Amino acid sequence: MSEYAAELIRTARYIASPGKGILASDESTGTIGKRFAPIAVENNEENRRKYRQLLYKTEGLGEYISGAIMFEETLYQNADDGTPFVDLLNAAGIIPGIKVDKGVQPLFGTDGETVTQGITDLGKRCAKYYAAGARFAKWRAVLHIKDSSGATPSQLAIDQNAYTLARYAAICQANGLVPIVEPEVLMDGEHSIETAAVVTEKVLAACYKALSDHHVMLEGTLLKPNMVRSGVGCANTASMEEIGLATVRVLQHTVPVAVPGITFLSGGMSEEDASLALDAMNKIDTVKPWSLTFSYGRALQQSVLQAWQGADENIPAAQATLLARAKANSEAQRGVYGGGAGGAAATASTFVANYSY
Repeated sequence: MSEYAAELIRTARYIASPGKGILASDESTGTIGKRFAPIAVENNEENRRKYRQLLYKTEGLGEYISGAIMFEETLYQNADDGTPFVDLLNAAGIIPGIKVDKGVQPLFGTDGETVTQGITDLGKRCAKYYAAGARFAKWRAVLHIKDSSGATPSQLAIDQNAYTLARYAAICQANGLVPIVEPEVLMDGEHSIETAAVVTEKVLAACYKALSDHHVMLEGTLLKPNMVRSGVGCANTASMEEIGLATVRVLQHTVPVAVPGITFLSGGMSEEDASLALDAMNKIDTVKPWSLTFSYGRALQQSVLQAWQGADENIPAAQATLLARAKANSEAQRGVYGGGAGGAAATASTFVANYSY
């Protein structure tokens, strides 16, 4: 067992605290540029720093956010007054985390499927990130449903991604970082919610078999899955209640009780739908031995960017927008969200086909 075992368990449990979730602010340099483009903000290091500072200095954010995932550049940046972002977050009660994967590469011989890279020097990088103040990490695997016949995702793609997620998790724990295991089944496609449930269950089962084989301590991990929902092109769109029920049922079939928290990705849902779906899960009266919470990027930041527009005078309004969305998701984690936070901007889709970052 890792020398960090007790710390890993404390960190994972803290992130999964009631009413709290994760701010995923780990967009790569290229991806944040795509976020800046619609508001005409130049993608340079200073603007990226100013934007992350806006997020991390939001007064009261720690009431709803327990962890923040950062991109490597951001981990080493400081606020205007010289305070490291890591220290800003810790002072607010928010644990700093770090994205450690290096993106997807083609899995040759398949129908456009992928596997995530970044294992080679991961141990050294994790040790460096721990020294810099990070206490958890994230690695995203991507699975595709390209048909309803069961041909995709292929068993090869499922196995390769499960194996690399498990290797990553073991390496993280050996270096003091809680691994967030993220096997994302994309919402791209015309598949039904029933197909999504079958595929997601198969993927999660493979992941937990691989984690067991790699002797990963589940008490010091978190899961970041997709919600089970119909594909974006499906004629029959699943309701929030259907998404909640299907997702919880799949998790009951696959996720061990030792896992302290399940921190959902938003996967291109609108800010409001991501909150409503999470709320629907937490309203279900059934056995849920884990915290069901959020690890949202686009679904926490899209309205914030629109409010900011790159202007210093808009920072207070942008921070108020972030706080309102974080509060909505906190209420959704407790199953008491009434809907309506954020107005019209919160209902705009964040979907990007074949999303990578």
